[in-house]
Amino acid sequence: MRVKVSDIPVALLVAAAFIIIVAGIQAIASIINPILLAVFLSSLCAPLLYWLQRRGVPNGLAVAAIVLGLLMVTVLLMIFVGRSLNTLAQQLPGYQERLTQLIAHVFDRLNDLGLDITKSPLTDYITPRKVMGVVYYGLSFFRGVFTNMFLILLFVLFILLETAGFPRKLQAALPDPEATLGHFKTMTANVNRYMGFKTLFSLATGASVWILLALIGVEFAGTWGLLAFFLNFIPAIGSIIAAIPAIIWALVQLGLSSALLTLLAYLVVNITIGNLLEPKFMGQRLGLSPLVVIISMIFWGWVLGPIGMVLSVPLTMIGKIALATSEDTRWIAVLLE
Repeated sequence: MRVKVSDIPVALLVAAAFIIIVAGIQAIASIINPILLAVFLSSLCAPLLYWLQRRGVPNGLAVAAIVLGLLMVTVLLMIFVGRSLNTLAQQLPGYQERLTQLIAHVFDRLNDLGLDITKSPLTDYITPRKVMGVVYYGLSFFRGVFTNMFLILLFVLFILLETAGFPRKLQAALPDPEATLGHFKTMTANVNRYMGFKTLFSLATGASVWILLALIGVEFAGTWGLLAFFLNFIPAIGSIIAAIPAIIWALVQLGLSSALLTLLAYLVVNITIGNLLEPKFMGQRLGLSPLVVIISMIFWGWVLGPIGMVLSVPLTMIGKIALATSEDTRWIAVLLE
């Protein structure tokens, strides 16, 4: 018996199409990620481009100045992180020895209290090599960010060059340009607002971590602050992930008291900025419920990897605005609020 397409429920067809599209995106994530980063970096730079144009700066010169500034920042960050990774690699063997003694001391104390740690599976997982691997992996996060940075900047260059003429192309290409441009402007404004505020608060988080850890005496304080800046873009868990390698390093380098001070520093920064200031300025602007933010982070992280986690909120905001443009899918956009 032959089944006609018209006999298949619409919901089933939509679900099948969604699964196919998601699988395709996941398969080419390595290609999509640099383009997505370039698009959102361009959205951050667009207000500066418009400001320069209003001051009479030619479009090409304004774009060149912005891309050159981004290139200089990228090179400086690569040099800074590269030196930190090289220094860490040189010091790692000595700190592994200290960590071996520290773990052995902790296990001895627990055994004195009647806990037989020697038979516990913890001894298979809490080893100096694995613990220090967490620290090194935290710093190696930057390698993934900087690997395609020059390709991303090339994309940014061409996107910014096209920015001025894009509305005119939409008007010429679409049958109802006014409605489409209205939705496009809303989407752009919301994404720019989110990315702008998130960048400011991430800068404040990174700078605060840098200063506090430097006062405590933790090595690589600037690198831990830079890690906190990048990972703060990941909702909910980014600040927690950023704190783990810094706390471990403080424990190995300076001891338990300094590790507790480092933990306290991260708690103060995250509570002040992440739980008080960010919700005050951004809570009502996202248009997404906290549950949707968490689910979107998991989903986009699964599809695109760490870059998907960083861009999960703006991607979901774009999807919500797109769904709201149609009467058939408006109900989904309402559920996301």
